[in-house]
Amino acid sequence: MIPIRLLIVEDDRQIAEIQRRFVERLEAVELCGIAHSLEDAKDLIDVMKPDLMLLDVYFPEGNGLDLLRQLRAGNSATDVILITAAREVETLRSALRSGVFDYILKPLVFERLDEAINNYRQHLLTLDGLQKVAQKEVDALLPRGQPRQAPGTPQRLPKGIDALSLDKIRAVVQQGDDWSAEAVGQCIGASRTTARRYLEYLVSTEELSTEVHYGTVGRPERRYRPR
Repeated sequence: MIPIRLLIVEDDRQIAEIQRRFVERLEAVELCGIAHSLEDAKDLIDVMKPDLMLLDVYFPEGNGLDLLRQLRAGNSATDVILITAAREVETLRSALRSGVFDYILKPLVFERLDEAINNYRQHLLTLDGLQKVAQKEVDALLPRGQPRQAPGTPQRLPKGIDALSLDKIRAVVQQGDDWSAEAVGQCIGASRTTARRYLEYLVSTEELSTEVHYGTVGRPERRYRPR
């Protein structure tokens, strides 16, 4: 499998480091650089020519959407996934007009990034396998054209998430305070890794919020609490 060559563009060095660690866990993805400014990003794009860029919106010296528009105006082959705290509808509209592949709200969770990268890889494979385009292929490549889930329809859980365990974890975290994945796992009799998978899923559905705690020793720890 040919790896996806990926560039991280994020001015916050701690967030960029979290993204770097997430990217290293992804299958068949090669990190070709990290830029902490828009100018550095332009240089790395010119030299490294990445397939995909994880791009923030807000930078001290400008706006990531301006870089995105410059790429499109220059017919750049680099695709873009925005990872941003920007929740304004107009920002989303501008990103869609400029041809962003995906739009992920911070705080970034690994499962959401993994899903976006898998979607991107499938998108590339579909394009590479086409000889000519029919409407059904266009519909498959443009997910915004697919029907939305009807309101009130029970949500389909992703692979690796079962409803019973999810309800147990919901009951634990609703007791208040903030929780580590290890503590939640102990409460429900599961491993830290299993508990974290469920907690990150609840973050992605906006039932929980999360923040990184930096202790005096050891690596940073994510903590979870109800919104």
